Amino acid sequence: MDLSEETKQKRGEKSTKRTIKDSVFSDFFGMPEYLLKLYQTLHPEDKGVLAEDLQDVTIQNVLVDDIYNDLGFRVRDRLLILVEAQSTWSMNIIIRVLIYLVTTYQKNVNEHGLDVYSSQKITIPKPEMYVLYTGDRVTRPEEVLLSKLKKGRKR
Repeated sequence: MDLSEETKQKRGEKSTKRTIKDSVFSDFFGMPEYLLKLYQTLHPEDKGVLAEDLQDVTIQNVLVDDIYNDLGFRVRDRLLILVEAQSTWSMNIIIRVLIYLVTTYQKNVNEHGLDVYSSQKITIPKPEMYVLYTGDRVTRPEEVLLSKLKKGRKR
């Protein structure tokens, strides 16, 4: 019998931390040698990149309850890669990844002192976004397009 988390808490039972897989994933790829291996897996053609060419840009919020993502890194100033690890499928991951992208770009603009109101064109890294899904393959679509999303209910 599977008890809900709320029922377990009422009974004083301990429950498994839902974010444990996210933490392991983030900690593992927080190590430069494994982050480089991930990049090399995604881009085997780019043999000249070294661990020091990769900069962690993961959104982390330790003291406040705000957005955070599993993994984000920049390859020099030309490529931005965001990776989410999911064991439960939700179409909302699309919206979350877009929010992570915009937040990361905002930090990049601020970090480099770029003026988005200037008439001079600014350059930002090209984005690549990945969702590593480890759950039931039957429930997730093969491809997700924003233009094909059905209207959801409002809260």
